[in-house]
Amino acid sequence: MYIESLELKNYRNYEALNIQFDPGTNILLGDNAQGKTNILESMYLAGTTKSHRGSKDRDIIRFGEEESHIRLFLMREGIRHKIDMHLKKNKSKGAAIDGLPIRKASELFGLIHFVFFSPEDLNIIKNGPHERRKFMDSELCQINRLYLMQLSGYNKVVLQRNKLLKDLSFSDRMRDTLDIWDQQMISYGQGIIGEREAFIRQVNSVLKEIHKNITGGREEIELIYEPNVKKEELGQKLLQERERDLRQKISTVGPHRDDFCVMVNGIDIRKFGSQGQQRSAALSLKLSEIDLVRSMIHDQPVLLLDDVLSELDSSRQKYLLQSIRNIQTFITCTGVEEFVQNHFPLNRIFQVAGGTVSVNQMCAEQED
Repeated sequence: MYIESLELKNYRNYEALNIQFDPGTNILLGDNAQGKTNILESMYLAGTTKSHRGSKDRDIIRFGEEESHIRLFLMREGIRHKIDMHLKKNKSKGAAIDGLPIRKASELFGLIHFVFFSPEDLNIIKNGPHERRKFMDSELCQINRLYLMQLSGYNKVVLQRNKLLKDLSFSDRMRDTLDIWDQQMISYGQGIIGEREAFIRQVNSVLKEIHKNITGGREEIELIYEPNVKKEELGQKLLQERERDLRQKISTVGPHRDDFCVMVNGIDIRKFGSQGQQRSAALSLKLSEIDLVRSMIHDQPVLLLDDVLSELDSSRQKYLLQSIRNIQTFITCTGVEEFVQNHFPLNRIFQVAGGTVSVNQMCAEQED
């Protein structure tokens, strides 16, 4: 699978844009704050309906405009597809696949798979549990349709339950309806916990070898899933903690409080690892994500690298670039020295400046 072209209208700093991509490596070259990341974000949004930055639709629309449009053409198994995404300031977004409107984000499932790697991902180990849950969720939602539906349902139930907990502080009249929300939390939550357990096992199956190669055999890595509550005990725990939830006016039990531990040579590097260890582990995690997607969909994902190389030392740069050959890759950067040094093929280079994009003619392919 690969992306053929992208069209943008009134998207962030782009009034209008139409770019034709190469099935290999596409470099978005330019100074900071010129709009390179906006291009990656728009592709990711078209394929998943969500911004990797967590931005709301109204913040993405170009200043002074009421709506924005993304059009993405892609090739999958020899068939050309078109995704249209309309963002509106005061209405929910609209989407269409091959000209046919879709009602739910889940209808995009399986059409295109992305692996997004940004400098923030290098902090996934040292940051809080929210970032590690986001890692599990973003990947599982692209490869597991059931999980996507379970997570969407669970998040809605938690929002409604939290609203009810706040309302009950003013009136006890609706207290009995807590049982209804609890049953839905149990139904969705147990499914989420089970899928996350399986996911961590799958990641471990490919992660260990990758990390051993990155560290020259010096480090053994293992992820350990840390559910907030065991799957079979979720219902009992919700009941036990109900009074606390009522006092705090928030749901304190469930997979929305999960985490996973990253062990390197028997040490929890979330707390006791050096920055170098944490970055190596984060790089291993993202590379294992590529391998996992590849094995599950029997195709290549599209890789989006947002200014990551500048955050890595030369040995990690080299390993990353060696690992992503033969996959369509989009890389934002301010220079191409790293690619030249590592004899990395530059199939197409785009110069990005102030909301305009032009093809740079220096992109002759470079082979080993």
